[in-house]
Amino acid sequence: MSPLVSFYLLAYNIAQFTGWAIALAKIFGSYVSTDSVHGAYNATGDLICILQLASFLEVLHAAVGFVPSGVLFSLMQWGGRTHFLLAIVRQIEEVQELPSVFITFLAWSISEVIRYFHFTLMGLGLKPRWLIYLRYTAFIVLYPAGVGPGEMWLMYQALPFIKEKALYSSTFAALPFTYHTFVLVVLLCYPFLWLKLYLHLFKQRKAKLSTSRRAKKE
Repeated sequence: MSPLVSFYLLAYNIAQFTGWAIALAKIFGSYVSTDSVHGAYNATGDLICILQLASFLEVLHAAVGFVPSGVLFSLMQWGGRTHFLLAIVRQIEEVQELPSVFITFLAWSISEVIRYFHFTLMGLGLKPRWLIYLRYTAFIVLYPAGVGPGEMWLMYQALPFIKEKALYSSTFAALPFTYHTFVLVVLLCYPFLWLKLYLHLFKQRKAKLSTSRRAKKE
């Protein structure tokens, strides 16, 4: 990897780490100041939208070979989150104060702070074993929490509003189904897609922790 690419990736990871750390602080700050989980979107929704859009660069990083990640995996994760965040949460004010938004944002923020901190230290040539273990273990709890009581539950709660507002009716006018039907199908497919990604993360965990243990012995 050229020094220029290494510098670019380091700058990108630092920026994402800083952004998600600020988002996490805002979520906790909102909860402490209001003693409520209903203000997460107002506190940090715009910032998280920006961070999520910017993360499309990671799909491009994988596509051009800057990182060894799979393009399909990166695209599936980015697409699922972006649809949830921009097409549903941002467009339907009635769901923005639901507890499921707080759960989702909290799970995303914690996992991303860990992930980008790990990438940042790797870019600096540092590989603390405790952080590697945390990076490839925290998802076991955070991923199901963000998907189940977070993303899936909110999409289910959003269905009546999608139908009432005829959301994206003009976009789907030429199709034989509505956006409401599309989201229903997404909800039905979500557990299977999620399981595929979840099992992939376990395979990744096994490989990374095995490498870390071998490096320690050497």
